[in-house]
Amino acid sequence: MKKMYEGKAKILFDDGVEGTLIQKFKDSATAFNAKKKDEFDGKGVLNRKISELMFGYLEGHGIKTHFVENLDERSDRVRSVEILKLEVVVRNRSAGSFCRRYAAPKNITFTPCLFELYLKEDELDDPQITEDSALALELINKDQLEHVRETTLKINELMKDLFLKIGFILVDYKLEFGKTSDGEIILADEISPDTMRLWDPETLDSYDKDLFREDTGDLLVGYREVLKRLQEQL
Repeated sequence: MKKMYEGKAKILFDDGVEGTLIQKFKDSATAFNAKKKDEFDGKGVLNRKISELMFGYLEGHGIKTHFVENLDERSDRVRSVEILKLEVVVRNRSAGSFCRRYAAPKNITFTPCLFELYLKEDELDDPQITEDSALALELINKDQLEHVRETTLKINELMKDLFLKIGFILVDYKLEFGKTSDGEIILADEISPDTMRLWDPETLDSYDKDLFREDTGDLLVGYREVLKRLQEQL
């Protein structure tokens, strides 16, 4: 197989099947735009399964994604898409960079949620970008932006409901979207504890990558608990 792209947490390969790629999950953990790094044996296996469950749940509720099929414990077949050079962040509560940026206290509830865009550019530390700037730079057009917003808000309600049922607060998360060969914008990348914050409703303990970012617990224990509860629910 030909390696097409390697990111911080995944590798994409072309195995010759038209219109699809192989997405392999790595055990690497990074934080603060890869300024902090480590390896956790089995993390990629956990993230792949969690992401498969999340994509399946969203597909079942009308959200189109790039997921096609599972191949092995670390790899999925996904639709080949051109990833938009924008990351979408949804915030239901204040945490992380939001608190640092605005000197805000942790755990402010946002009603409605905050919809934010970030330029997907590692060398610039993925800076926040306004919608007008994204349009002016032709990173997205008006119709695509509206579609991404509407889809994201629907995803937020679906995921908040799911995680509430299994005992977690969905604090915030990142999404990436891609454009298919026929111009359709669909959900891509992954949905896992690497890309979201999940808190215990009573203690506000983390079950996500903040365990690694903040050195507050065992990352693999947290991820296993998320997978366990999702499997029991789905």
